[in-house]
Amino acid sequence: MKREKGKIITVTSSKGGVGKTILLLNLAGIYSNLKKKVLLLDFDFDSGSIALNLNLTVKKTIYQVADDIHNHRYLEYKDYISTYNEYIDVVSSIKDPRQATKIDIKDLNFFIDEASYHYDIILIDTTHGLTKNNIFTLDFTDQILYVVSNDFMDLKNTKNFMAVMKNANFDNIKMVLNESFRPDLEYFNHFDIKSITKKNIDYTIDNTFFIKNMTSYILDGTIYTLTASSNKHKKDIEKLNCMAKDLLEE
Repeated sequence: MKREKGKIITVTSSKGGVGKTILLLNLAGIYSNLKKKVLLLDFDFDSGSIALNLNLTVKKTIYQVADDIHNHRYLEYKDYISTYNEYIDVVSSIKDPRQATKIDIKDLNFFIDEASYHYDIILIDTTHGLTKNNIFTLDFTDQILYVVSNDFMDLKNTKNFMAVMKNANFDNIKMVLNESFRPDLEYFNHFDIKSITKKNIDYTIDNTFFIKNMTSYILDGTIYTLTASSNKHKKDIEKLNCMAKDLLEE
């Protein structure tokens, strides 16, 4: 009996440095704790860092996936997987920035379709902004998780992003206000943010989830939500758990 297709969730933003990748990794950790099989795809061709954050040794990247499919050398999805733990697998971003121009992201559709029958969730990280590759990725995504900060330029860009998405009839966007990576950003209250962006805040990551030594976890290749230290943030972790479960049910 063929397994049902897994949920495809893309994490994106309009600005770099808003905690998008860290959120994706922490969600992967929560799904791992829930014993869900997760595939992380790094579609950030500018500065993809998932493999680096997880200290993974990578032999093949997303470039090899696209190149092999395009040139009819592709055999099966397993050939491109790097394993992090029992439940989390990764396909790394490109190693050479020049390879980005050689990737036709449409070639990856076949790979994603095949892999979706082997995982409960596929989490895709993107570069920020409405690039051609991002638009195509969002088009085949089941759920879009948009990360925004309490920063004026970020909110301005978010307003434009949401307007484009509305005109294109995207109704599968959940907005996450991340207050944890810069607790000092308190320029606007939640009502102001809704008014500026013309979008409801679906989830909030509170500033109480700020982790001073996050860099040490990254250097160790450790996902914070998989550590015993995460017990110090029970309330915040519970909110992430609710978010993770909610995204699966949408």
